Amino acid sequence: MSWIAIGVPIDSVGRSGGTELAPAALREHGLVARSGAGDWGDLDVRIRGDERDGASGVIGIDDVVATTVAVREAVRGVVAGGDRPLLLGGCCTLVPGALAGLRDVVGAHGVAYVDGHVDVYDGHTSPTGEAADMPMGVAFGLGPDRWIAAAGGATTAPADAIVLGARDPEEADDIAVLLADRLAAVTVLGPAELHDFAPDRLRGRPFWIHLDVDVLDEREMPATDYLMPGGVNWEELTALMAALCAVPSLAGLSIGCLNPEKDPDGRYVERTCTLLEGVAGS
Repeated sequence: MSWIAIGVPIDSVGRSGGTELAPAALREHGLVARSGAGDWGDLDVRIRGDERDGASGVIGIDDVVATTVAVREAVRGVVAGGDRPLLLGGCCTLVPGALAGLRDVVGAHGVAYVDGHVDVYDGHTSPTGEAADMPMGVAFGLGPDRWIAAAGGATTAPADAIVLGARDPEEADDIAVLLADRLAAVTVLGPAELHDFAPDRLRGRPFWIHLDVDVLDEREMPATDYLMPGGVNWEELTALMAALCAVPSLAGLSIGCLNPEKDPDGRYVERTCTLLEGVAGS
């Protein structure tokens, strides 16, 4: 089983630049060759928009939907061919399409969501309207309806999702309400609880890893748009990712929210490549 790299150059703020530059930056630092992955190039996707859509509440909803359709098709093709997708984002907006493509081939699956946020807002509860606030909400079928439809319905059951490293204090109160209601089965472990996580619980069915680099403490990773204290360090993240990637049922991996514009000398892009080279190349 080989890794196949696919770039998803998107940024849900709706403007050019930012995280949509990450796939090119990761390639320039040699990630694809260093990880031994095949390369299917970049998808022809972008997200553009200045205002929230009145119906969905999402900035650039047409492009968000188009991105989901394109990512779903690409992931489905790789998984159906017996390989593992390595999605080079971009922002977390790529996640519903990735999980939909996996579900289309294998059916029920798990998710290890390594992120500083739980990302279960919908278009109206999100404080920003940016699609990157919402990917797990879409995956669970909470909304927005048009985005869920593009993914072919809900892709993941809350009981099959593990969120690792979430710590956003502004999100916490809103998420507590959701978790106490429709999402009570989601496992959410903050950075201080990760030592209790047993990757073996993911064995037995295919699962997807999504890594948002804002899981790292803001002092460790300044090249992202949502800086927060209290995150993990590089050594802790490397150990976590290595443990996850060692589980035989791993079906795919995506990375999001690396912003090369905040990394003028490329040191954080390089460190991200080293991390991914170590886990995807193993």
